[in-house]
Amino acid sequence: MRNKRSTEDIAMGIRRRVFEHSMRNNGGYLSQACSAAEQLAFLYNEALNLGEPVLPAVPKPFAGVPSADNPGYVTGAGYNGPFEPHYDRLFIAPAHYALVAYATLIETGRMDAEGLEMFNKDGSSVEMIGAEHSPGMEVHNGTLGIGLSTGAGLAYGRKRRGESGQTCVFMSDGEVQEGQTWEAVQAAAHHGIDNLWALMDVNDQQCDGAMSSVMEVRDIATKFRAFGAVCVEIDAHDLDALRQAKAEPHEGQPLIILARSSPIQGMSFLQKRFPRLHYVRFKSEEERAEMNISIAAELGIEPVELETH
Repeated sequence: MRNKRSTEDIAMGIRRRVFEHSMRNNGGYLSQACSAAEQLAFLYNEALNLGEPVLPAVPKPFAGVPSADNPGYVTGAGYNGPFEPHYDRLFIAPAHYALVAYATLIETGRMDAEGLEMFNKDGSSVEMIGAEHSPGMEVHNGTLGIGLSTGAGLAYGRKRRGESGQTCVFMSDGEVQEGQTWEAVQAAAHHGIDNLWALMDVNDQQCDGAMSSVMEVRDIATKFRAFGAVCVEIDAHDLDALRQAKAEPHEGQPLIILARSSPIQGMSFLQKRFPRLHYVRFKSEEERAEMNISIAAELGIEPVELETH
C-alpha cells in the first residue's frame, strides 16, 4: 500500500495531528512527534512492503485478552496488513509513541481519524500506551528493551521458512540501556539474521529527562558494530539520508539505523520545557494558549479552537 501523498507531507501531517490532539486534550507526546515524524512516515509510505489493512478503519473496542472464551481475539497488527510471507512486518517497540503511531496510520490512510477520538478512553483499544491489541501494534513491548528480541525471533523464523518479507523494529534510544537489546543484536549477528533491520529514534530523551542524566550510553554506534550489526548514523529529519541508510548492504548481519533527531523539531516552543519533554502537560491556561499560537504558526496551521478547562 503506497500513499499518493509525499513522505514529507505525511510527516508534517503527523506533527500537526499530534499537536492538535494534544492541545485539545491538555497534553500529549509532542516531542515524540517532533523527533519521529519523518521516520514513521518513511516506514509506512516508502520503506516497508505492507499490504492493505485487514481491520476496520474505525477501531473496535477492546474485546478482552486471548482465551478459550475469546476465539475472535486479534492483535492490532492488521492495520499494517495481512501476515503473508512476502509482506514485511513491523514492531513498534516504544509503546509510548502510540499517539504518533496512530497519527501515522491516519495520515497514511490505514485508520480513520475517528479512531483518534477513542484515544485513552475507557474500553478503547486505542490505548495511550500501545498494547498488543492497539492499532498498528502486534506485541506489547513497552520500553523494556524487548522489541529487538521480538523482531529477531520472528525474523529468524521467517528466514528458516524461506519467506521473502523482512522484519523491521522501530525503536527508541532508551532501549540501549537494557541488556536484552544487546543480546538480541549479538544473537542476530551470530545466526546471520539479515532479514532484520531496526530504525532507532535517537532523541537523547526519556521519561525522566535527558538520557545522559539517567544513564550515559556513550558511543552506541561503535557498540552495535562490535556486537555484529551493520550500523549507520544519520540525520533523522533528512529523508534522503533515511533512504540511503535503508539501502546499506548488510548480508549476514542485522542493520541498525541510528536516526539522530531533535525532540523539538517543528515545535521550538518546547525548548522552554527542556529537558522534561517526555509527556507535555500544560502548567496553566496561559501557557496552553501561548503554546497553541506559537506552535501553530511554526507548523503553518491555524491555532486550535480551545475550550477553557
